[in-house]
Amino acid sequence: MQPPVISRPLEPALFARSPGLERHRVAPGGLTVVALEPGDRLQVIDLEGDQAAELLAFAGNRPALSALGLEPSPGAAFIGHLLHDGSAEAAHVGAGLARSGIDSRHLPAAAQLWPAGTPAGFSRSFSAAEALLVLVAAPGGATPVDSQLRASELRLLIQRANPRSSLAPPLPAPLGELVDEFTISPGTARDYVVSAGQTIQVIDVAGRQCSDFVAFDRRGLDAGREIDLDPTVTRTLNGNAYPGPGLFSRFYDRDMQPMLEVVRDTVGRHDTFALACTARYYEAQGYFGHANCSDNISRAVAKHGVQGRPGWPAINFFFNTGVDAHQHLTLDEPWSRPGDYVLLRAMTDLVCASSSCPDDIDPANGWQPTDIHIRVYSDKERFSIAMANRKTPDADPVLTRESGFHPGTSALTRQFVDYRGFWTPTQFDGHGTIEEYHGCREKVAVMDLSALRKFEVLGPDAEALLDHCLTRDVRKLAVGQVVYSALCYEHGGMLDDGTLLRLGADAFRWIGGEDHAGIWLREQAEKLGMKVWIKSASEQIHNIAVQGPLARELLKQMIWTPGTQPKLEELGWFRFLNGRLDDYNGAPLMVSRTGYTGELGFEIWCHPDDAMAVWNRLWELGRPLGLVPLGLHALDMLRIEAGLIFAGYEFCDQTDPFEAGIGFCVPLKTKQADFIGKDALLRRSAHPQQRLVGLELEGNEPAAHGDCVRVGRAQVGVITSATRSPVLGKNIALCRLDIGYCEPGTELEVGKLDGQQKRIRAKVAAGTVAYDPDKSRVRA
Repeated sequence: MQPPVISRPLEPALFARSPGLERHRVAPGGLTVVALEPGDRLQVIDLEGDQAAELLAFAGNRPALSALGLEPSPGAAFIGHLLHDGSAEAAHVGAGLARSGIDSRHLPAAAQLWPAGTPAGFSRSFSAAEALLVLVAAPGGATPVDSQLRASELRLLIQRANPRSSLAPPLPAPLGELVDEFTISPGTARDYVVSAGQTIQVIDVAGRQCSDFVAFDRRGLDAGREIDLDPTVTRTLNGNAYPGPGLFSRFYDRDMQPMLEVVRDTVGRHDTFALACTARYYEAQGYFGHANCSDNISRAVAKHGVQGRPGWPAINFFFNTGVDAHQHLTLDEPWSRPGDYVLLRAMTDLVCASSSCPDDIDPANGWQPTDIHIRVYSDKERFSIAMANRKTPDADPVLTRESGFHPGTSALTRQFVDYRGFWTPTQFDGHGTIEEYHGCREKVAVMDLSALRKFEVLGPDAEALLDHCLTRDVRKLAVGQVVYSALCYEHGGMLDDGTLLRLGADAFRWIGGEDHAGIWLREQAEKLGMKVWIKSASEQIHNIAVQGPLARELLKQMIWTPGTQPKLEELGWFRFLNGRLDDYNGAPLMVSRTGYTGELGFEIWCHPDDAMAVWNRLWELGRPLGLVPLGLHALDMLRIEAGLIFAGYEFCDQTDPFEAGIGFCVPLKTKQADFIGKDALLRRSAHPQQRLVGLELEGNEPAAHGDCVRVGRAQVGVITSATRSPVLGKNIALCRLDIGYCEPGTELEVGKLDGQQKRIRAKVAAGTVAYDPDKSRVRA
C-alpha cells in the first residue's frame, strides 16, 4: 500500500510556511534596528565574507549587551559615527531611538561580532534573555575605485519564541506622513477618499493575497456622474492592445483623464485587468453564496451613490494572471511576498475601494486568503519612482536606483527605463536615437552603464576559482589586462557573459549583468573549500562609456596617469589603467579600453560620489568635439551592427556559447584546466544543432526579436535581435539558426503575423558582424 502523494514545493521566504521566522537586511555601510522578545533567537550572517559586524542592545534605555551574552569591544564605534553623519536616515533612526528613551548622542561601545577574514556564510546566533531593541551594523564607507575593500550586506534571521497566532507578519514601517491607514480582512472591502497629490499604498501583508481596486472621480460623483477607472482606455493610451501581467505607468478614466500614477511596484506581476471575482464565478464552481469581491465593492461604494454591479472591472493587485498563446486566461499563485506593495499617486480627487479577496478554491491567493493593508500618505510626501529586484527569492527587494551620473542624464531627458535595477536613459530629448547613433559612429558619445554588476574576487585562490568557473584561460591574464568570457552551468548553458579584469596577482574584478553571478561564484568557492572572497562592488563603482572615433582625443585631455601606468593614448585594446581626473590630486578613476558599440571606445569607472565631476568634465571638453549622449535604443542599433550579444536575446541558460555566437571565448583545445561545463561543451561543440548568424533582409520592413525564420512551412530558426542599420541602409538581424542552413547566401524567410501569412525574404550574411567585420575601428 503506497502512502499518499504530498505537495512540498520549494517556496523561499513565504511567511505562511514559517510564521516564526523573520528576515532582515543590513545594508553595506548601514544599520538595521530590530526588536526582540525574551527567548527570541537572532542569527547574524556574513553573506559575502570578510565583513565586520557591530551590535548594540538596549533594554528600555539601558545598555544590555549582556542579555545576548556579549560584551563591549574597544574601538567598536561605527554605529555611533553612522548616527552622526548628518544624513536624513541618521536623523530618522536617532528620532526613533529617542522615542524609546535612548540618546543617540551618547551611545555606549558596541560589540564586534567576529574578527576580520570570516568566510562567506559565517554566522553567530544569540538568544534574548529579556525584551531588547537591537542595532546591527555592517561597518564600511566610500571606497576608491582602485580599492577592493568593499563593505557587503549582512542578513538577520529572527526565530520568534512565540510566533504570532495569526498568519500575518508585522507590518513594514510607514514610508512617510500618514493621512489614513486600515487593514482589510479577507472576504471584505472598504471605501476611502483620497485627495489629489496623496499617495495610496496597497500592502500584501503575508504574501500571495490579491486585492481588487476601483476608483471614481470624486467631483464627478458630486455632480451625479460615475466616472470610474476604465480598463480599455487605460490599455489603449498605454499602447497595449491586449492586457498583460504587470502594471501601467498611469491609469485613466472613461473620459481619458489620468486618475492614478504608479510610483512603486515591488512585485512586477499583477492582473490582466479583468473583472474582480463575482458571485457567478463561485456559483459555476459549485460554491453558492461564496463571498466575492464584486459584491463587496458594490456594498462599499453604495454610500457614495455608486450603482452596484455584478462584476467590477478592477485593477487586481498581486493577482497572477496571464493570457496564453491561445488567448486563454490563466492564473497561478501570486508572486507577491510578505510586505510587498504598490504605491500610487492620485492625480485628482478620488473615491476608492479596495478588497481583500476571499478566493480559497483556486491558487489566486495561495489557497489561504490573508489581510490587505491600505495606507494613504500626505500630498507633501515625495517618493522615488521605482520597481523592485531581488538577488534571490528570499532576499529583500531592492528598489530601482539612480546612478551617480543620474543628475547629468536626467537634465537631458525624461525617457528612462528600469534596466537591471537602475534608471537608464533610452533616448535623449533634443537628440533622438538616430542622432545619438550617428554621433557615436562619426564623433564621440557618452552613455551611463552603471547598471552593470561588479564583483571583486580576492584572495590566494582567486585565480584558481575563476579559471574553474570561466571558459577563458584565466592563468594567461596579465595584470592590467581585460578578457571577455562566459560563465556556464554544468550542462553548458550560459549563466552570464562579461569581462574580467586582473588588478593584481590575487585580485580580479568581474563585470557582467547578473547579480546571481556573485552568488554562484561564492557557491563554487564553498564547494571547493577555497580561500577567496567575492565582494559585491556595484554600489561603489559606477561607470560611463565614452565611444566613437574621437573618444581617445577627448579622454587624453582629462585622464592623468602616474609613471607606473600607461598614458591614455598608449592604452591597448582590452587593457585598463588606474589614473586620476585631470591631475595628481583628482578623483581616482579606472579607464578600460572596452565597449559595446564596435567603435573605438573606453569606459570610465569611478565612485558614485565622483561621477558628476567626471560627467561635467566630459561635457566641458567634449562639446567642441561634437559629444552626444547615448541611450539604450541607439546602443541596441550599434551593438547589433557589431554582432555583440545581449542576455535574454542571444543567450539564456539553455544556450551554450557556441549557439550564442561567442565560441571564440571557449578555448577547448588550448585551455588545459578543467572548468565548469567543459564536458557538456565538448559534446555540444562536436554535435552542434544551431548557430548564431547574421541576416540581411529584403526591403524596408524590419524583423523583431522572437520572429520565426522559415524554409517553406518549417521553422528553422528564430530572430534574436534586429534593427534598421542607418549606415548600411538595410534591415539586419541576428538569428539562431539550424546548422544546416548557416551557409552564407542561404535564402530564408522571416515570418510575420502567424509566420505563414506574411514573410520577409532574407539571406544569411557572411558573419554576425554587419559593420566593420575586421574590427579596424575598435582597434584603431
